[in-house]
Amino acid sequence: MGQRVVIDPITRIEGHLRIEVEITNGKVSNAWSSSMLFRGLEIILQGRDPRDAWLFTQRSCGVCTYVHGLASVRAVDDAAKITIPDNARVIRNLLLGAQFLHDHIVHFYQLSALDWVDVVSALKADPKKTADLAAKVTPAPKSGINDFKATQARLKKFVDSGQLGIFANGYWGSPAYKLPPEVNLLAVEHYLMALRQQARTARMHAIFSGKNPHVQGLVVGGVTCATDLTADRIAEFKYLWAETMDFVNNVYIPDVVAVAGFYKDWGKIGGTTNFLVYGEFPQGPKEPDSFLFPRGAIFKRNVGQVQAVDIGKIEEGVKHSWYEGDKALPPAKGETKPKPGKLDVNDRYSWMKAPRYNGEPMEVGPLARVLVAYGKGHAPTKAAVDGLLKTLAVPQDALFSTLGRTAARALETKIIGEAMEGWMGQLIENVKKGDTKIYQEYQMPDAAMGAGLNDVPRGALGHWIEIKDQKIGNFQLVVPSTWNLGPRCAQDKPGPLEEALMNTPVSDPKRPVEILRTIHSFDPCIACGVHVIDPKTNEVYKFKVV
Repeated sequence: MGQRVVIDPITRIEGHLRIEVEITNGKVSNAWSSSMLFRGLEIILQGRDPRDAWLFTQRSCGVCTYVHGLASVRAVDDAAKITIPDNARVIRNLLLGAQFLHDHIVHFYQLSALDWVDVVSALKADPKKTADLAAKVTPAPKSGINDFKATQARLKKFVDSGQLGIFANGYWGSPAYKLPPEVNLLAVEHYLMALRQQARTARMHAIFSGKNPHVQGLVVGGVTCATDLTADRIAEFKYLWAETMDFVNNVYIPDVVAVAGFYKDWGKIGGTTNFLVYGEFPQGPKEPDSFLFPRGAIFKRNVGQVQAVDIGKIEEGVKHSWYEGDKALPPAKGETKPKPGKLDVNDRYSWMKAPRYNGEPMEVGPLARVLVAYGKGHAPTKAAVDGLLKTLAVPQDALFSTLGRTAARALETKIIGEAMEGWMGQLIENVKKGDTKIYQEYQMPDAAMGAGLNDVPRGALGHWIEIKDQKIGNFQLVVPSTWNLGPRCAQDKPGPLEEALMNTPVSDPKRPVEILRTIHSFDPCIACGVHVIDPKTNEVYKFKVV
């Protein structure tokens, strides 16, 4: 039996996640992913008006906020057989595109970059060499020698004070870090730059939906931004989009390529086997045929054979979850009956269920979308992937990895961003023609079933609704992190994260940064605003690896 390592809680994610691994001969030989929070939104929604579901489900999270609202209105749209107006489809696409741009930038810099970047090492960098490096790797550098000197000085104050602030509690100095000091300094400068940019990017949601987080502009049957369909408001949205795309093209993607060049060995670490994509961004009323990112499933890494998706083959198991029973059920007939118990990795050890497609665990998210699009010959995706593989001089198999997952997220950010320009053009043309319709009237059915299937930044998101007497009889959410981070199923097949952690090399079990790299590459979202604090003493608990 190998050495057991527990990381609890995992930081730089949404919610409370516990990871336990077994390390044998310097590599992970077994892994268990435990979600430590019960959500219960499905119970809260029962008996409510179906039109209210999106307002509740948005509160699942403060980061992936719009996506749950969109999934809920799509579920009711589906149940009520509504075809939304063209303008509503375009605006929903633009809002989701804005979510992707914001989410992926934040993920790379604020949530995962510190697994690859040794912040303290940046103090040893030569600012002049860093400026030269920036000019070499970045098409339009945003910082010069004085900027890097200033960033280094700010960082030194943190270190000298003994308080690293936002950079505290890292595994600095671990032999797993490979970037030279100058690359580390460049990354720290861009980390701080991304903090400013994400605040600007988030404003796109406010233009057509009032605010961010938790937008106010959705409604079953369309959207509500009638007074914002003006040239000035569209131009304001386009200005923020252009600013964000400048950051994507000249900072984000060059940084991913630069960092990946030092970690090519991670093109063989952290991979999974099967991939599922619902598809996203309808280009017309016909779905899923018109999706920008096509729907499809890949088994055993066979990218050349993308299979059609049968939603009826989705089931959620609970054998290793803290819920009543042990029978796998389709989401449309799903049950949420919590049964708290002790954490036992040989029995029940997670509040997440175990989604399976055709009996198999499936990775969802950026890598799945890129692989399915690549396999189906989607031209922008094929060009982006082939270009990156050539630049890094790595084989196609390197995509099945933590490195591939991180790179796919950057590539699809650019693809989606470029598609948004066309959608804005459509909106402008429609307004010029006098077409400002954004809502389709409908009659709520007395009884119906509906599904809202989305592919959002973290992956395949589905909301299933059953309407009874014009009220919510049953509502089930199967979120991307449930697909990716769920536990074993009744057949004891590991979930995708559990599979991906297998054979991960760990140089120092007391500083397991390698494990964090793969965990963070999935961008876990367990829930929002879970504080590990004693309500009696107000003491924040401290955890360490044991």
